[in-house]
Amino acid sequence: MTAVEGKRVFNDPIHGHVELHPLLVKMINTPQFNRLRYIKQMAGAYFVFPGACHNRFEHSIGVAHLAGELIHTLQQNQPELGITERDKLCVQIAGLCHDLGHGPFSHLFDQMFIPKARPNIKWEHEENSVKMLDYMVRQNQLEPVMEEYGLKLPEDMEVIKEMIRGKKPEDRGEGSNEGRPQDKFFLYEIVANKTNGIDVDKFDYFARDCHHLGIQNHFDHLRFFRSARVIKCPDGLMHICSRDKEVHNLYAMFYARCSFHRKACQHKTNKLIETMITDAFLKADKHIMTEGSGGESYCLSEAIDDMQAYTKLTDNVFEQILHSSTPELDEARNILDNIVRRRLYKCLGQTQPDTPLSVTQDMIEKWEAELAEAIPLSGSQDVCLQPEDFIINVIDMDYGMKKKNPINNVRFYCKDDITTAVQIRKNQVSKLLPEQFAEQLIRVYCKKRDRKILEAAKKHFVQWCINMNFSKPQDGDIIAPELTPLKLEWKENNDDDDDVGAVKKNGKEKARVKLF
Repeated sequence: MTAVEGKRVFNDPIHGHVELHPLLVKMINTPQFNRLRYIKQMAGAYFVFPGACHNRFEHSIGVAHLAGELIHTLQQNQPELGITERDKLCVQIAGLCHDLGHGPFSHLFDQMFIPKARPNIKWEHEENSVKMLDYMVRQNQLEPVMEEYGLKLPEDMEVIKEMIRGKKPEDRGEGSNEGRPQDKFFLYEIVANKTNGIDVDKFDYFARDCHHLGIQNHFDHLRFFRSARVIKCPDGLMHICSRDKEVHNLYAMFYARCSFHRKACQHKTNKLIETMITDAFLKADKHIMTEGSGGESYCLSEAIDDMQAYTKLTDNVFEQILHSSTPELDEARNILDNIVRRRLYKCLGQTQPDTPLSVTQDMIEKWEAELAEAIPLSGSQDVCLQPEDFIINVIDMDYGMKKKNPINNVRFYCKDDITTAVQIRKNQVSKLLPEQFAEQLIRVYCKKRDRKILEAAKKHFVQWCINMNFSKPQDGDIIAPELTPLKLEWKENNDDDDDVGAVKKNGKEKARVKLF
C-alpha cells in the first residue's frame, strides 16, 4: 500500500490498482473492519472449491472501489446532476461498510443459523452493518475525521445507512430522501439497488467469486458503467438507466447470477456441508460465550445484539468448536470432525413442486416426519427411519426479484433521445427468454451412512415425492424403478421436452409437432 496524492493504493487481484480516499483507509484500519478478514465470502464453498478462500474484507474494498468508479463516471458524463464530493464519499463509505454485519460463514449465519436458533426474530445482516458502522465510528472517534473531510453529521451518516439498507422507490419521503433531494434518488441505486438489483455489490462478487472458483464470468461491468445514464423516469425519480442495446447483456447478467448460484452457492455438497455446520452451531450455541459491553457474556446466537461481542465473532468459531475438549461441545465437535474427515450426510435427491410454496420451519419439520412415514410396499421392512434422520433444504432460485422479471424495473434510453427513459418488454427482446423467473428446489439429505439404511431412505424419498405430487427425482428410475411407474403423471411427462412427441394432459392429446 503506497501513498498517491493523499489517497492509498491497494493491489486487488480483480480490479488491479485501487485508489481509496484517506477516510476509507482510516475505516479499514479499525478492528471492526479488519474482522472481515476472518469471514469467508462463500461460507462452506471452501470445502468444495479449493480456491474459494476469499473473504468479506477484500470484497468490501472492491465494492467501495466500484461505487467510486460508477459515481465518478456519472459525475463526469452528467455534470448537471450536481454530484458533490460529499455524495461520492457517502457512496464509497456505504460500499466499504455494507457487509460489516455479516456473521461467521457469511450467509450461513443469517439465513440458516439465526432463523433456527432464534425463530421469533426477523434479522438481516444489513441491520447489523448499520449498527456496526455506528459502533466503529464511535469506538474509533471517527466523527471529527469525517467532518474534516467534508461530511455533515448526523445527516450524511443517515444517508450512508440508507444506502447500505437499500431504498425502494415507494419508500421515498415527501420532498427529501433522508438528507438528499429526490432528484438524487439514483445515489441509492449504486451499492444496494432495491429498484432492479443492478448494483456494484453484485458486480464485485460476480467477478471475484468466479475468479476464485474458476468459473467464467461473462458480465462486463465496465461496459455497463460506460452506458449508465441518470434520467428522470415516469415515477418522478431520477434512476440509473442503460442504453437500449444493453438489454441482452442485462438479461445475460441475471441469468449468470442464477446460474452461478446453482453451480456454486447451491451446489449440493456445499449446501450439505453448510447444513452440517449449521447443525454444529445449533448444538454449540449456548456453550460458545463471548464477552460484550459491560462485561456481559453472550452466546453464539445472542452476540448479534451487542456490537462489542459481535466484533469478536468470526469463522474462528469453527476451530473453537473443533479443537475444544469440553463435554458440552462433544456433539458439535463430532459433526465438524466429520466434515473435516469427509464423513458427510448423504443427498437422497432433489425434487420440485409445480409452483413455489411458502415454506416455514414447521412445514419442514412436518415433511421430515412424513418422509419417515413414507414406507413403500417394496421397501425394507426391517429398517426404521426417524424424522431426525432426514434434513430438507428448500432452495429458491430466481433472477433476483423472486417471481418478477427484474428487467421490467430497468429503464433504458436510445441514442436518438438520451433524455427519455423507456421500458423494454420481454416480447420486444427475444422469443428465447424464460417464461418464468423463479423456481423452487427441494433437496433431501439423510444423516445415516449405512448402505442398507440409505437404500431404504432413497425409496422413502421417492414415495414421499409421489405422495406430495412433486416432480420425479432425476435418478428416480434408478433408485426406485418399482415405484416410479406407480405415478401416472411421471410416465406421461417423460416426453414433455422431446422435439417430437404427443403428450396427454388433462385427458386431451396435444398434436404431434416436428420442430426440425
